[in-house]
Amino acid sequence: MRRRGPLSALRFISLLFLLIAVILTVLQLVRFSRVRSYLPAGLIVAGVPVGGLDRQQAAQRITERYSYPVELHYNGSIIYLNPSMVDFRLDVENMLAVANVERTEKQFWQDFWDYLWGRTTFPTQVPLSANFSEARLLAFLADVSARYDQPPEPSMPAVGTISFNPGKSGTALDQETAAVQIEAALNSLDNRVVELSLRQIDPTRPAFENLEVLLKQTVQVSGFEGLAGIYLLDLQTGKELHFAVQQGKDVSVKPDIAFTASSIIKIPIMVSSFLHMGENPDVETQKLMQDMIDKSGNEAADWLMNRVIDPKHGPLVVTEDIHKLGLENTFLAGYFSLGSPILQVFKTPANQRTDVFTDPDPYSQTTPSDIGMLLEDIYQCAKTGGGALPAAFPGQFHQDQCQSMNDYLLKNRLPVLLTAGIPEGTPIGHKHGWVTTNGVINTIGDAGIIYSPGGNYVMVVFLYHPQQLIWDSASKLVSDLSTTAYDFFNMPGQ
Repeated sequence: MRRRGPLSALRFISLLFLLIAVILTVLQLVRFSRVRSYLPAGLIVAGVPVGGLDRQQAAQRITERYSYPVELHYNGSIIYLNPSMVDFRLDVENMLAVANVERTEKQFWQDFWDYLWGRTTFPTQVPLSANFSEARLLAFLADVSARYDQPPEPSMPAVGTISFNPGKSGTALDQETAAVQIEAALNSLDNRVVELSLRQIDPTRPAFENLEVLLKQTVQVSGFEGLAGIYLLDLQTGKELHFAVQQGKDVSVKPDIAFTASSIIKIPIMVSSFLHMGENPDVETQKLMQDMIDKSGNEAADWLMNRVIDPKHGPLVVTEDIHKLGLENTFLAGYFSLGSPILQVFKTPANQRTDVFTDPDPYSQTTPSDIGMLLEDIYQCAKTGGGALPAAFPGQFHQDQCQSMNDYLLKNRLPVLLTAGIPEGTPIGHKHGWVTTNGVINTIGDAGIIYSPGGNYVMVVFLYHPQQLIWDSASKLVSDLSTTAYDFFNMPGQ
């Protein structure tokens, strides 16, 4: 019997190792085949761990995680948004394909070789790939806004007072910002709660008609028993209020009511003077103009008409000029100096009324609406160079001239009547006047342009009492009416 030599033992050992290697290789192939059919360990797709899962399981897990509703908080209310409501869709197949793209593109044996040596060439993080319907999200937000927005409450007249009750702020969904917030939540796993962005809506100004209610209420609260004629024009919107009340009852203003113009007629005189004196008045003319408006000088008014309008018929020329503007109820029939004759008797729609009578002066008359519209004409011409003045007198009125007229009115700072009803320092271009007969005041008027932070407006107030106007109470009523109008345009939060 022959004994095995060293060579035979070596062969046996080699074969054994070879067999072991083959077995190990087969085992690794089996394992690799299983691994290859599942997603790699440690793989995270769209923030979701999916390592060790097959594609179907991974797709289901990712879909489930992103199907949870987004929780929206709106001013104390909770609203749930199901992703399907905005057609939110995950591109799962594309994300999983990205995870395996490098590995699956390799040849099997090359990939197996890398596997044996622990070389992973697949990404461990795959970003989210998803889309949604922006139109449906905006429609959803519009519905939320319609159901949950809190509109502001406007200020309203306070019954029995001369002021407004303050309004209340509201809230509105900031839809543009909310859309960005919700998109981020839809694409997130950890932060799916959204505090919706809101905008605070300040209280709105009351309806313009409510200002008339409160102005009438102001007259009533004062106990005034005479006749009050009021005209107010919002210079931003062109809306106007025009009414008259007597002993708590409305009086028609069609046609308007004639009042003694007194010194307020100096506004038409100023307009006519600028029309006739040209663009470069001399120093003396400028001084007369200033004395007439600022100091309410009657002599200055007469001298100015004689100097620049007409030395004999200045008042009639003023009236003719004003009538060309369509202000048919305003006229000046004579000079101011005592003993001056009436140059012409004027009959107007206003002074021919028989249902209401203010004993208007046959020398000078106007109405709240006439003088208010003339102030608007000055304002528009000064602001834009347009309006009724350049239209009625082409080439004869320029913006700088109208601004000069406005400046003269702004220098009249009588601290009573309309001026007393607005905060100190508020610009007001106005002219006032009252009629005193034997020491008794029967008519008080003030007409001005008020420049307030909340808006510019024209306001004209005339008061008449057949027996007597008590200065303190009458001037306070004009002041209170002015305060009411100012508060309307300048309420807190507007």
